[in-house]
Amino acid sequence: MAARRWRPRGSGFWPVLLMRQPYGRAIASTVTYAHPAWYAAQGYQVVVVDVRGRGESGGQFRGFAQEASDGADCVRWARHLDHANGRVGTYGFSYQGLTQVLSDGSVPQDFPDALAPAHCGLDERCHWASEGGAHWWALGLGWALQLAAQGCARRSDGEGWLEIRRSLETGTFLQEGVNLLERHDPLGMGLTWLGREPAISEGWTCHQAPLELLRRPMLLIGGWYDPHLRGVLDLWRRSQAAGGDPWLRIGAWSHLNWRGGLDALQLAFFDRHLKASEVSMSPPGPLPPPLLLERLGDGAWRSPDPAAPSADAWWLRSQGLAAVRVDEGQLIPGVSTEGPADGAGACTLTLVHDPWRPLPGRGGHLGLDAGPVDRADLDARSDVACFSTPPLAEPLELFGQPELCIDVAADQASYDLCGALSVVAADGMGVRQWSTGVLRCRNNLSGLPQPRSLLFQPVLLALRPGERLRLSLGASSWPQIGVNSGDPDVAPGPVTHRHRVITLQFRLPGARLRLRSLASEGLD
Repeated sequence: MAARRWRPRGSGFWPVLLMRQPYGRAIASTVTYAHPAWYAAQGYQVVVVDVRGRGESGGQFRGFAQEASDGADCVRWARHLDHANGRVGTYGFSYQGLTQVLSDGSVPQDFPDALAPAHCGLDERCHWASEGGAHWWALGLGWALQLAAQGCARRSDGEGWLEIRRSLETGTFLQEGVNLLERHDPLGMGLTWLGREPAISEGWTCHQAPLELLRRPMLLIGGWYDPHLRGVLDLWRRSQAAGGDPWLRIGAWSHLNWRGGLDALQLAFFDRHLKASEVSMSPPGPLPPPLLLERLGDGAWRSPDPAAPSADAWWLRSQGLAAVRVDEGQLIPGVSTEGPADGAGACTLTLVHDPWRPLPGRGGHLGLDAGPVDRADLDARSDVACFSTPPLAEPLELFGQPELCIDVAADQASYDLCGALSVVAADGMGVRQWSTGVLRCRNNLSGLPQPRSLLFQPVLLALRPGERLRLSLGASSWPQIGVNSGDPDVAPGPVTHRHRVITLQFRLPGARLRLRSLASEGLD
C-alpha cells in the first residue's frame, strides 16, 4: 500500500500518528485537521496511507470489509518504522475514523496505543446508511458518487468522472444518482446499501471492535449536526462497557465544518498517551474532563451526566388547526404518564402530504446544508403541524435524545413522519431549528391508528426566558430522505407519477414528547 510520511526535523525517535483513508493520501483529511506537517513540528512522525484499492495502493477496493486485516498490518508496520519509538496513535474522521476501530489483531502490538476516531460508527445500517428505516438519500448518494468518481479517475475513465461531477454540481444526482452508480460503481458500498431494506438488520453488517482495542485510550469526537453522531455515542458506550475510559467531545459541528478544528485537543490527547509514558516524563497538565459537550443556543461547554436526561416532557394539544395556523398547536408541560386532566385537545389532527410539492428537508444532521437553520417559512406551510410551548418564564436546558410517541393513521400502506425541534425567538421573528428526526412507517394495511416512536438527533440545548420550544411534524424531508410513494411497489426516492397523496391522522390524546438517556442502548 502507498503511504506518505512527515517527520520532525533533526534526529531522534518519535511516536507515529497513522491515518488510513480512501481519498488520496495527499489530502490527508485537511478538510477538518491541520496538515500532517503541523503534527510533525510537534514531535510526531505522521503517516497517511492509501487504503487498499484507492489512491496509488494496489488491490481491489472492498470498502469497510477489507479494513480489519489491513488495519492490524499497518499498525505493526508503523511500530517498526525507522526513527519510530514504538508507540502508534491513529486519527481521522468518517471512513478514516472507522479504519481505526476495525482490526483482526490478536496481540497487544496489533492495536494502536491511543486512537482518536471522529464521526463514525460500527453499524453500516444505522450509522452509515439510514435512519428511522429510511435511507439517507442526498448524503448517501453524494458520498457513493464521490467514491465512484474517484474509481473512474483510477481507471482513467475521464468521461465517467465528468458525468458524475456534473451531476453533483447541478443537483441532478438526486434523480439520476442510482443509475450512475449502477453504471460506474455497481459493486460499491453505496449502491449495495441502497439495495438493502433499512428497516431490519438482516443482511446488514455491524462490525465488531476488539475489546482490547476498546480499552485503549480513546478520544471520540462527534457533532450535533453530523449523521454519524449515534455511531460515536455507541462507540463511547462500548468502550466504557469494555473497561475503557474514553474522552468524548461533542460540539456544534457538522461532518465537515468543525469551526476552527480540534487539533490542539487532539495533540494534548496524544501527548498524554504517547509521550507521557517516556522515562521520567509525567503527564502534561491536569487531566481534562472525560466528557465535554457544547450546549446549543449559547455555546457553553458542559459535562452533564449522560445517564440523566432532562426530566421535561410535553403533551400535544390542538383543536385540529395546528397545520393551518402556526400558533394553534400547543406543547403542554407535564412529566406524568397521564395527559392533561382537562381533556382539552383530545382530537384527531389531519395532515395531507402532496408529492407534487413535498416538504423540503433543511439543515440538521442529514442535510447537505447541515447545521442550524431558520425554518419559519417551512412551519408556515399547510402540510406542517406545529406545537409550541408558552413563552418560558425562566431558562431551560434540554439534554438527551428527544422522542415523540404518537398514534398515527394513514390512508396508504406506507408513509413518513419527519419532525423538527426548534426555538421560537422571544419576538416571534425567528424559528431556529436545532434537531430533526425521520421515521418510515410501513405495512399500514388496516388504516387504523398505530403507535409510532419518532427519534430525533440528540441535543444539549439552552433556551432563554421568553423563547418557546416548538415541535414541527410533516410527512417528507426531501432530499434528505427519498419521498415516500405510499405504494409498496414504488420505492421511495425522487417523485414520480406513481407517488400518491397521503393523508395522515394524528391522534393527540396520549401524544407525548420527552427526552431519553444518551447512555442507554437503542439510540437508533
